[in-house]
Amino acid sequence: MTLKWLHVLSSVVLVGTGFGSAFYFFFINRTRNLVAQAEVVKLVVRADWWFTTPTVVIQPATGLLMAHLAGWPLATPWLAWSLGLFVLAGVCWLPVVWLQIQMARLAQQAMDEETVLPALYWRYTRWWEALGYPAFVAMVGVFYLMVAKPASIF
Repeated sequence: MTLKWLHVLSSVVLVGTGFGSAFYFFFINRTRNLVAQAEVVKLVVRADWWFTTPTVVIQPATGLLMAHLAGWPLATPWLAWSLGLFVLAGVCWLPVVWLQIQMARLAQQAMDEETVLPALYWRYTRWWEALGYPAFVAMVGVFYLMVAKPASIF
């Protein structure tokens, strides 16, 4: 029971932190308020390190252990798809982390120099959004598969 609780809790923290961070960062960028943008992107980076990173490890570890204990082979369709979608989300998330760190640096630099955000910040923002959508959809798919455990996917 503790293993399942840890798995469910980490999934909520993983997706909740990701969605919450994305929500605030997406909308704060539309304000064009440099002080707010610099603070929010700094907090988004922190949230990824403090919450998302540990859950990225806990999620597959607890999920794979529960699958093993239940006797489900990795080739079980819902499990294989869950793992594939989790990997897809991770492939999108890794560059997003780098982009966020760069955007935090650029925002802090603009504040220090009392200038506007450079075009590079906005280019990074577009990439951040483009990678965030498939990552989020993939994690919603993982949530569905984790709960429903359908016998077949198609």
